[in-house]
Amino acid sequence: MTDYGLVRVAAVVPQVNVADVEGNTAHIIEAIDQAIKQGAHVVVLPELCVTGYTCGDLFANNLLLAAAEQAVDTLRYHYKDTPAMIVVGAPLRSNGHLFNCAVVINDGEMWVIPKTYIPNYKEFYEKRWFTTSNITAIVGKDSITIGGEDVPFGTHMIFKARHARVAVEICEDLWVPTPPSSIAAINGANIIVNLSASNELIGKHTYLMDLIKHQSAHCIAAYVYASCGYGESTTDLVFGGNAVIAENGKMLAEGQRFTTQPQMSIADIDIAALENERRVNGSFADSMVQFGTPFEHIDMNVAGPLDYEKTELKRPVRRLPFVPAKDDRLNARCEEIIAIQTEGLMRRLDFTGIPTIVVGVSGGLDSTLALLVAVRAYDRMGRNRKDIHAITMPGFGTTDRTYTNACAMVKSLGVTLHEINIAAAVTQHFKDIDHDPKNHDVTYENSQARERTQILMDFSNKVNGLVLGTGDLSELALGWATYNGDHMSMYNVNVSIPKTLVRHLVRWFASSFNNGTKKGKAISNTLLDVLDTPISPELTPAAKDGTILQVTEDIVGPYELHDFFLYHMLRYGYSPAKLYMLARKAFQGAYDNTTIKKWLRTFLRRFFAQQFKRSCLPDGPKVGSVSLSPRGDWRMPSDASSRLWLKQCDELDD
Repeated sequence: MTDYGLVRVAAVVPQVNVADVEGNTAHIIEAIDQAIKQGAHVVVLPELCVTGYTCGDLFANNLLLAAAEQAVDTLRYHYKDTPAMIVVGAPLRSNGHLFNCAVVINDGEMWVIPKTYIPNYKEFYEKRWFTTSNITAIVGKDSITIGGEDVPFGTHMIFKARHARVAVEICEDLWVPTPPSSIAAINGANIIVNLSASNELIGKHTYLMDLIKHQSAHCIAAYVYASCGYGESTTDLVFGGNAVIAENGKMLAEGQRFTTQPQMSIADIDIAALENERRVNGSFADSMVQFGTPFEHIDMNVAGPLDYEKTELKRPVRRLPFVPAKDDRLNARCEEIIAIQTEGLMRRLDFTGIPTIVVGVSGGLDSTLALLVAVRAYDRMGRNRKDIHAITMPGFGTTDRTYTNACAMVKSLGVTLHEINIAAAVTQHFKDIDHDPKNHDVTYENSQARERTQILMDFSNKVNGLVLGTGDLSELALGWATYNGDHMSMYNVNVSIPKTLVRHLVRWFASSFNNGTKKGKAISNTLLDVLDTPISPELTPAAKDGTILQVTEDIVGPYELHDFFLYHMLRYGYSPAKLYMLARKAFQGAYDNTTIKKWLRTFLRRFFAQQFKRSCLPDGPKVGSVSLSPRGDWRMPSDASSRLWLKQCDELDD
């Protein structure tokens, strides 16, 4: 069974009745059992759920408090032989004080974490009953007696549950300027659990969700939040019941609010990804110099890794990780990306004082996007579009469809069009180097790509122009570019945009041009046809009927798979085994296991072998979290061995 560095957590909101400790305990056990049945390693329940949060002055009653102590002791023995970490809320007495506590239960043992920040404003008046954890430093108390036994008591405890390092805070602790979880994260905690009792107000839920996501990102950690719900007193307040799990700024799972039924959210936390993010982020480690604090690290007895061959993965894995899933976010993201591309190009033109742009247009996706960005940059700078020189260079493999689209688009945009057929020049070059033009090998293909680049460079000298690059991130990852051919330019606006995202950017442009005018509709229709054209370098002859035979994705594999591999390997440092597992989950029904493994091996082989092309890339703007710029995100020697990665890939089962 492969350990992918995943830990399963559950946020549970059980049924409660105020002050009915015995009944609540039974419901808590039922809820915990359901979570453990689903493989949870860590189970989190709400604040004071043993008694109910809204007991009011009953918290001063010894009978209720004794019952609460008995309940947590019952839970400890009930789960004595259960390999899971359970965190439950209860009021507990110690040294003449009452504390609002989180009780950690594992393998017949208990640890108690008291709440630090006790709210006493507006609808909250907890200081009427509870004492802050800070008093423990004054009285020197580091244990609490439950069931006649001394139990560790304090806030500086981190619990080790497999790869997880779990820290605990309670409700208000999250809302203060420096939450305890921030300090715990700096000192090693990668999962923060919060036992809460947050009432519902208009707009508060949205703020709370933002707060949870922000804190998980701020701590580069997972945040598991369980808040009390139906069953609490509604004398003055209503509690909606939140079961929320976030990871590094992203929401993984969220239960239903305002329901009479118990709630449970379950998610697999990617500890390996979090740890990789922390290693990469040097500032996170630097924080420990200022905020490093002695924490006691306590081993938990929890179950081993889940078998994801047989178990559903409880976290979203999108096929297109570079592309936002929601349409409203996608539109905003496209506009932002295009703004970054445009701004980068404008600044380069402004700084150099170069008046013209030279761009090769093929009727394909990448050159189309680059041209559209150039037009937008010129419009924003108040320049004449005629100073953009778009050159179409038909060759041996150019089809009528791509040629027509390239010309139509250039003319519709009001850009200066040049047509330079490369057939004669390349044929002469074949004679010069004694190459048989019937041999459609790499020499045949690359000679055309380099001839086109030579034309662009020399023409730019003629018109005092800047050669605008068009190659995208996916092509750079695979090395699917001719060295010193389309690989080279003077500035590349597409350099950090993957192919799967290029499609959406061109589609966004098509939609924006479709403004009801005849001209706008014509441009939009051309762009839509570009989107429907198979991706191809068009370096080998087409079929007699004009059909493109050299389809890129038939040769190097589907870009949606390669972009998936690229994102997860560079963003999180995943191994081939983990890439394979996640891809099988994400693309289930689209590709079989053999196909995924085949293209994963292709990706790994090409990624390592083609680094030399990335080591001398032209300048271009970074637009997302993954970039291959040798000056920025990715520094890898060109002669790095791929043996480890290919070996693991070859050992994977189909």
